[in-house]
Amino acid sequence: MKIFKKVLKGFAKLIGVLLAVIILAGLAFRLFGPEAHEPLGELVDIGGFKLHINSTGIKDSKPTLVIEGGNGTATEYYHWLSKGLKDSMRVVRYDRAGIGYSEASGTPRTPEIIAQELHQLLEKAGESPPYIMAGHSLGGPYIRVFTELYPDEVVAMLLLDATHPKRAEKISSIPKDYSWKWKLYIGLQKAQVVLADMGILMLYDKITGPSFGREMEGLPDAINSRTVDFLIDGKYARALTEEFQNYYNTLQRAGIYTDFGSLPIRIFTSATREIPQEVYERYLKMGMDLRKNQILSKELQEDYHHLSTDSKLIEINGDHNTMYTIKENAAIICEEVLQLLSTLEY
Repeated sequence: MKIFKKVLKGFAKLIGVLLAVIILAGLAFRLFGPEAHEPLGELVDIGGFKLHINSTGIKDSKPTLVIEGGNGTATEYYHWLSKGLKDSMRVVRYDRAGIGYSEASGTPRTPEIIAQELHQLLEKAGESPPYIMAGHSLGGPYIRVFTELYPDEVVAMLLLDATHPKRAEKISSIPKDYSWKWKLYIGLQKAQVVLADMGILMLYDKITGPSFGREMEGLPDAINSRTVDFLIDGKYARALTEEFQNYYNTLQRAGIYTDFGSLPIRIFTSATREIPQEVYERYLKMGMDLRKNQILSKELQEDYHHLSTDSKLIEINGDHNTMYTIKENAAIICEEVLQLLSTLEY
């Protein structure tokens, strides 16, 4: 019994020493590690905090494309969309508060506040309507609310694998709001915030190579290499967590307004791609039927047709992210945008 206690005590000391070394190494890396890159765009003060906006293309009378990213998805990831359209129209990418190079705001992450902050940013940055609003993933609900609040400024919407208001009830890939799984999920995200503030996430990334899905397939190395900046402290992880805590409220709010009249809406979906058998089987062992979810996802994407009398569904052979991070896929979206642009009255 005494031997067991000694072994247990020695093991506890060893764990304590390892934790102390990891914490000290993380803090040292945080203090003396590499500095973040300069933003590709500019920081604009909208009243107490600054948002990062990256605008390309000449300002003229044509509509401006405004890209609203998904949860935790910064401007860098929409590189090919900007690249493919900048010679034909004005393209605006921006980072929501706390995301990418934007400063944290301290404001609630409701879709109304996010829409109002974006509107302020566009005005302060000298951008002007009409706008074509593009929303990827959770950015879809955000642009729906923006369009509802500022209908006279929006001439079209693009939904890029946009999160449907009924996704949470139809597809159980996200833990139910306020369930123990949900609380655990949020708790793990908050733990990542602490680890990022301590420099441990960046240290881990440095040792193991690009982690946490920060690099995207298809993007140039020069763009992917910048994403390490998002691990430099806990700001990015904190903003991602705060947005996700409002996930269910955001979906519910976006689903209130369902009639956009004859507003042109272009729906881009990756829900028809072929899922490799080995990938399907791997996720099935974890209790997730990707093919069943894919069928449900397609049904939800098709439901967007009801939002407008002028809607069109375009299938992209990619996944939720590669539908725009791979140059060839982004080119399909860009071509559709240019075709839409030629039909708009402004």
